[in-house]
Amino acid sequence: MNTNTSRASSRGSIAILGTGLAGMGHAGGATEQEIIAQASCQAIARSGLRKADIDGIITASLTSPWWVMRMAEYLGIRPRFSDSTMFGGSAFIAALKIAQLAIDAGECENVLICYGATPRSVPSSSRINQMRAELDPQPYEHPYKAFNPVSSYALAAARHMYEYGTTRQQLAEVAVAARQWARLNPDAFSKKPLSVDDVINAKMISDPFTTLDCCLVTDGAGAIVVTSAQCAKALHAQHAQPIYVLGSGFAHWHRQISCMEDLTVTPAVESGRKAFAQAGLRPADIDVVQLYDAFTINPILFLEDLGFCKKGEGGAFVSGGRIAPGGAFPMNTNGGGLSCVHPGMYSLFLIIEAVTQLRGEGMARQVNGAQTALVHGNGGVLSSEATAILSSEL
Repeated sequence: MNTNTSRASSRGSIAILGTGLAGMGHAGGATEQEIIAQASCQAIARSGLRKADIDGIITASLTSPWWVMRMAEYLGIRPRFSDSTMFGGSAFIAALKIAQLAIDAGECENVLICYGATPRSVPSSSRINQMRAELDPQPYEHPYKAFNPVSSYALAAARHMYEYGTTRQQLAEVAVAARQWARLNPDAFSKKPLSVDDVINAKMISDPFTTLDCCLVTDGAGAIVVTSAQCAKALHAQHAQPIYVLGSGFAHWHRQISCMEDLTVTPAVESGRKAFAQAGLRPADIDVVQLYDAFTINPILFLEDLGFCKKGEGGAFVSGGRIAPGGAFPMNTNGGGLSCVHPGMYSLFLIIEAVTQLRGEGMARQVNGAQTALVHGNGGVLSSEATAILSSEL
């Protein structure tokens, strides 16, 4: 098979229709399944489809290996295609590639991608961490009882600071910009004004990170419906504008941070290259960017690895308000995982915000003229990366 021909034919072959959110911040006593169902019903209704039209489902959970079966049962869906591949937080951007392959192959027509969790209203981190240690042993790290995942990301941040001169203030500017966007978003959890000094002087968690360099722990659920571009166009006349997936890619190089070859280079180099190649675009063609910001170092690494700036220049790139509202490079326009929502795995919310921007529905936080968006998810400890390029036009 000619690889270039295959890429060209799959460019924009699927589109996102409906989106849904539920239980944002605090689910008020609702279960994970309940808020996922609420978000899923919203997404299906907004797509112009019926639940009976959904013949594919992709979902995953941090706590249950049987989650796709539980959710299909709970929603009353008997799928022709299902998948629960677990890449950590990047899983739901990677799911766009999986959905595309399934739809293009004729395995299904309309795929529901959904996720939700309630770690804020039902905290159980110590029990879950113990369970993970038993089910997912990391022999080079668990004996030392590292405070993971925070310590792993802190290690990458410290190396980037040593190697390239990235400063503590530059890390803090990522959190400050996220908070400024969150203050424009009615769905965001944290809206209190935030300064660079606030971030730097907050409680130390794992050097160089303070609590405000770390993502939120919130409840929340999200869902999207993906279908073929042809079907999406047919539904467009009466329902939501389709947002096309022009390109996507994912990659994973390690599981444990101690096995990461270079702490300053992530698999985003590979996932981004694949997504841009399929889309036929370059970083300069992107209007708005949504990056997985579990910690303040993440966007700095990803901006470099995705080609928006050179290696080592990420800290300077995010400085001076460039990524904040009114800046030249709109990024994480919902407030990100640092200030909007982060229920354990975050990448699905990146997609939903990108769709919101490309449809011009961002209200006070809307990026004028946005037609192309890049979404990038991260899983594990910089272990798995997934990138997708979305557009309101083919």
